[in-house]
Parts: sequence; structure tokens; C-alpha cells
Amino acid sequence: MSDKHVTPARRFDLGATLLTLLTIIAALIWFFPVYWGIVTSLRHDDQTVKDFALIPMDPTLKNYIFDIENSNLPIWYLNSTIVSVGVTFLVVFMGACTGFAISQLNFPGRKALWWMILASFMVPVSALIVNHFIIIADIKLLNTHVGIILPMLIAPVTVIVYKQFFDGLPKEFREAAVMDGATEFNLFFRVFLPMNWGVTTALAIITFIGAWNSFLWPFLAAQDEMMMTVTVGITAVQDTFGVAYGRVLAGAVLAGLPVATAYLLFQRRVTQAITLSAGIKG
Repeated sequence: MSDKHVTPARRFDLGATLLTLLTIIAALIWFFPVYWGIVTSLRHDDQTVKDFALIPMDPTLKNYIFDIENSNLPIWYLNSTIVSVGVTFLVVFMGACTGFAISQLNFPGRKALWWMILASFMVPVSALIVNHFIIIADIKLLNTHVGIILPMLIAPVTVIVYKQFFDGLPKEFREAAVMDGATEFNLFFRVFLPMNWGVTTALAIITFIGAWNSFLWPFLAAQDEMMMTVTVGITAVQDTFGVAYGRVLAGAVLAGLPVATAYLLFQRRVTQAITLSAGIKG
């Protein structure tokens, strides 16, 4: 009898151990390119293609210094900050307003608007790139912050998440506020939105990271070097006689440093936002 009780436990422990090992191996495989990029950025140019070493010999910061002194990296950082902050604020604010309206207000076309948002969620944004470029070019907004920001505001998942949370709030809160004379404006800003600050923070962080890391649309919309974001600008860090791998990867590290720092500081919120998004997609 005792063997029958011990064997399943041992099998479970063995399965958990194997799963843990597989997870560690997968994490190492994922992290190795990141580690190799950091190591290469600390090496001299002649060492990047001459030998293979997991630990840089005679590490140097000259690649980082070169990128900062011989490129428009500060301007690219400023452009990325303007674009990312603008996209984050507008996406979260519009998503909250739309989610509240669809959840709490009765108006003509409410269901049609909701189904349209759900349908747009299934359309990849990359499929609309050509249309976006034509429209932004026609209204003369290429090489402007507004032109970069506008097409990046398409984020139906934000509306869906907010609507679900507003639907889940007890009706008693709304009824009590209405009895006290609260308008819909007051309901939104003083009752519903403060109750969802956790969701708002999570969505804001994940939206900011996504906007900062965006490459395809900023690459098409910002053709002037002074309007490039940092993810686009680092592709221009090249040597006269070819690609200087150390300098390019130093630029990549500098470009990813803000979002890496944001993730480390707000890891729980980022995980919450990813879980919310995954739940919607599922």
C-alpha cells in the first residue's frame, strides 16, 4: 500500500523537475542573444570577428561613447519619449472612455460599435501599414510626431479590457453616485476610473513598452534622421567600411535600456497586463 502512495508522488516530483529544467534551458537559450549582444558591445572592433569568447577580454565602453558622440542618439531618445508617452496617454485615455461608454451608457449604435471593436481586434495592424502611409502622406504628416503617433493609437484590446472591468463593478456604486447628483463625467473620473488604477497602470506600462519598441511604422513615417525614434536610429550607426558590430550592438543596448529598466521596476504590472491581454485573446 505504501508503494502505491509513494510512486505517484515520485512521478510528480520527477515531472516537476524535468519541467523546471526545460524552463531553465529555454530561458538560457532566450537570454543568450541578449548576453552576447552586451558582451560584443564591450569588445574592441578587431575582437568581434576574430575570436569567440563568452567573457570579453579587456572590456571597453568606447562603442557606447562613439554612439553618443557621433550620432543623434539624444534626439532619438527624445523622439521616442515623445511618441511613447503620447501613444500611452492617448491609448489608455481613449480606451477607458470608450470602454466606459460601451459598458455604462445607452446610445444608438452601441452594439454595432462594440462588434466593430471586436472585429478590429482580429485584424493585424501590419496589414494596414500601406493604408496608414498613404493617409499620413496625403495629410502631410510624414516626419512629424503626430504622424508617427496617430496610426499607433489602434489598440482595441485596451477598450475590451476596460469594458470587462467596468461591467464587473457592482451597480450599487453607480446608483449611489447618481442619487448624490453625479453626472456621467463625475461617474467616470471619480468612481469608475479610480477603482481601476491597477488595470490602468498595467495597461499604461505595457503600452509604453510596445510603443518604445515599435519599429516598422516609425521606420516608414520618420524618413528624416532628426525625427527618427531610437529603435530606427540605431540602424544608422554604421562604420564607413561596413557594419561595426560593437557600435551597432551598443546602440541596441542603449535603445533597450529604458524598457528593460521599466520592466524590472514594474514587473508585476507588466505581467498583469500580459495576462489580461492573453485572457482576451484566449
